[in-house]
This record gives sequence, C-alpha cells and structure tokens, in this order.
Amino acid sequence: MRTRLAAALILLTPLLGGLGACSTVREAVHGPELAPVGYPAALAPMDQKILTRDTPQPASANSLWRVGARTFFNDQRASKVGDILTVQIDIDDSAKTTNSTSSSRASGVTAGIPHLLGLESSLGKILPGGFDPANALATNSKTTNDGAGAVNRQEKISLTIAAVVSGVLPNGNLVIQGTQEVRTNTEVRQLTVAGIVRPEDITSSNTIKHTQIAEARISYGGRGDISRVQKTPAGQSLIERFSPF
Repeated sequence: MRTRLAAALILLTPLLGGLGACSTVREAVHGPELAPVGYPAALAPMDQKILTRDTPQPASANSLWRVGARTFFNDQRASKVGDILTVQIDIDDSAKTTNSTSSSRASGVTAGIPHLLGLESSLGKILPGGFDPANALATNSKTTNDGAGAVNRQEKISLTIAAVVSGVLPNGNLVIQGTQEVRTNTEVRQLTVAGIVRPEDITSSNTIKHTQIAEARISYGGRGDISRVQKTPAGQSLIERFSPF
C-alpha cells in the first residue's frame, strides 16, 4: 500500500508543480504578485548598463568635499542613463460630443412594352395570365435611417512617479520610463510612464510635467480580484467583438 501511495505521489508531483507554476492559479489563491524591481523593459526593451562606483571616502577635516561624491557645482538634474527624475502627472480632461443623423430615400420605376416587333400580344401566351404589356414592370423602394450618438467623458488623474533615464538620443533628448506598483490586500495598482523629454524642460528640482513628455505613454490600472470581477469574460468579449449581428 505504501509503495502504491509513493508511486502515486511521484506521478502527481509534476502535475502539482505545473499547477503551482501557473501564475493564474497562484494569483487566484494568493493574490497578485508585484513585478521585480528593475527597468520596465516591456515599454522600451534595451540593455541597461549599471556602473559601479568605488566606496566614498569620508571627508577630510575642514573640507566640504567628499572623495567619490557627486559633482559639487554642476547641474544635478537627470542627464545620463540611470539617472532618476520625478514625473508629475496631472490630467484633468473632459470631452463632450453629440451627433445626430437622419436620412430617407424613396424611388419608383415603371416600365411597359407597348410595342415589341408585333410580338407584344404573343407575350401573354408565354407569360402568366394577367400580363399587361403597358405595365410590364413596376418597382417601389423606400429607405430610412436615423442615428444618434453622444460622448460625455471626464478624466482626472493626479499622481507623481519617479522615472529612470533609459537612453540618450543623438540630439540630447532623454528617453525615460518608470513603473510603480502598490499592493493593497489582493489588488495591485500599477502606474507606468514612458516617453521622450528635453533636458532643458527638467526643472531645478529635477521634476517634469507629463505635458512636456513627447510620445508619452501613461498607463494607470490594476490587477487582482476586483479588476477580474469588473472585466468582461473572455468568451463574451470574443462574441461581442466578432459577432456580425
């Protein structure tokens, strides 16, 4: 009996291991996990170089300078790969649009064959009874179309996130990207920002507004139990997307 039980456990171990490795099952049981700390490579994949620095030496007596410290008088704003700057996101947009269309069309066609090489009287023998050459064909059509649509949208987001300089373009502009995750119980709130900024737009306090980011990509959302309940089921979403009716 013990031998059979051990064999069964050995056979079930890979299956249980596969289920444990499934992120969907793990999140359903333990909640969503935070992503590892690092550059958000999913936004702009690129190899990052991390430069090591020697351990700073304590300052000598009667000296304001510390060996190994950063520059004393130079600009401390982000300018190189790996530098950090603060992005201030303050979105307060609203849009309202109303459209209404109405169209109608009516058409009619009447055709007769009063003379057809003298064969008009013989057509009644070939065609069904009641054929009248003077009213051989008559059509009527009428179409109507009414449509109305309205958009009333208002968005307001006020957040602050630290981003990392991930690249420097040939003209000196900086490519930045950053992500922030906060977990509350079984729900993770995720904020992501990426884009291109000019060094001169960075303030003296090493901050920049989201309106000064070119090719800005800002994402604010979450994942977890609440987001999963609010999301449309996959089957229903496919039906609604591809249904011709």
